Amino acid sequence: MPVFLGTYEPRLDEKGRLILPAKFRDELAEGLVITKGQERCLYVWPLPEFHRITEQLREAPLTSKSHRDYLRVFFAGASDEVPDKQGRVLVPPALRTYAGLGRDCVVIGAGARVEIWDAEAWRVYLAEQEDSFAELSEEVLS
Repeated sequence: MPVFLGTYEPRLDEKGRLILPAKFRDELAEGLVITKGQERCLYVWPLPEFHRITEQLREAPLTSKSHRDYLRVFFAGASDEVPDKQGRVLVPPALRTYAGLGRDCVVIGAGARVEIWDAEAWRVYLAEQEDSFAELSEEVLS
């Protein structure tokens, strides 16, 4: 599986398309799924990773209300897309609204997925997380 790394600052065009960073294009060329993410960003999954996650989600019992609620929001807001030859991908209007995306965006590599953030929302989030980053390293990397 690919590992997505780095921070990029593309812009949405007037049609709601985003140019994917060149480093990510090969892994996403065959198709991707854009979903709502946590903290009002968007997650971009390569198709194989999205299928893996879907299989994991199928294992949870449908008798769990929280599981049903999560699945509804996760899948109802998802959009499968194929980048065009210039590496542009359409971000559907409902997902742009959810993430508060304006013209200026930030695209980050987040390991197995890519995230799309409104540029100002990313700056605020990153500033809030800087202090806890060092503290969390022991918890996350132990």
